[in-house]
Amino acid sequence: MSQHFTLQQIVAALGGQVTAQPTLTVSRVASLAFAGSDAITFLNDTKYQQALQDTLAAAVILRPEHQHLTDLPCILSDNPYAYFAKLASLLHPATVYPAGVHTSVTTQSTFAVSLAVSIDAQVVIGAQVTLGQGVRIGAGSVIEDGVTIGSHTVIEPRVVIKQGTTIGAHCHIFSGAVIGSDGFGYAEAQGEWVKIPHVGRVQIGNRVDIGANTTIDRGALDDTVIADGVKLDNLIHVAHNVRIGAHTVIAGCVGIAGSAVIGAHCKIGGAAMILGHLQIADGVTISPGTMITRSILQTGTYTALMPFQKHEDWLKTAANIRQLQHHSTKLKQLEQQINNKDLTIKD
Repeated sequence: MSQHFTLQQIVAALGGQVTAQPTLTVSRVASLAFAGSDAITFLNDTKYQQALQDTLAAAVILRPEHQHLTDLPCILSDNPYAYFAKLASLLHPATVYPAGVHTSVTTQSTFAVSLAVSIDAQVVIGAQVTLGQGVRIGAGSVIEDGVTIGSHTVIEPRVVIKQGTTIGAHCHIFSGAVIGSDGFGYAEAQGEWVKIPHVGRVQIGNRVDIGANTTIDRGALDDTVIADGVKLDNLIHVAHNVRIGAHTVIAGCVGIAGSAVIGAHCKIGGAAMILGHLQIADGVTISPGTMITRSILQTGTYTALMPFQKHEDWLKTAANIRQLQHHSTKLKQLEQQINNKDLTIKD
């Protein structure tokens, strides 16, 4: 259920400055295009000036230098997008679940639980599991032996957390995630593949979000580590022994191969691929769809893809790319012939 707040109450809670009508009440957040008279919206980029002129919102959050772009009541903030995110949480608070363990939950005798946890139907909890204050576990989830989950972490329905995994406080694990499965490790022997047992664990820090159907493999020998504040989107695969630094964000469908080490405060676009055993420095941005085949040791933005074309044009481009080596060799031959002629003239 949404809440109702005046602009002045919002500023009192979140900071910023109201420009007009401090007693104006809003009850929801919305985009510029779909906001109504009960909503507050935001402007983060001046390329949406026309949408700002057309919006039906009651008020808008924007930067002080953009106040002149509208006659609507404003909340001024140096970071409208982050302010909007905080306001969304204020207006639409998370559901508070009553404490208690459903009668259909299966637990082991060594299960240690705080009285304030909330555990839904058909959850299975193994031995020597520790749950912190205020943990929420959704229906049908499986928490295997030796798992530790920190306070106020939310496990949504049908999550599987494999043995020995450690998850910090205030995390959010979305439905379908699997944390701590064996990695893809095999040794070849006499024409067959011999499975390598994975005896490492997964360690997840505080305030980490893990999207729906994302998988994080346990380490082969050492642990797979996800540091504090990391945000993972849906359908990401994190292979064994990967390490992801604090406050890195990774968009959907990214694949990270084994033993890659990603620094802190990185931004990785959707469908990017990172090969195994590579190092990614702190603060690196990787564009969507990029294949990273070697380590990145300097901060910056890295891209490796071609803009889309009509299919017929793409076929011609691909044909030209296949001929690059031939053209390069021919160019070197021509350069050598020119150099030889120059030498002959000088002689």
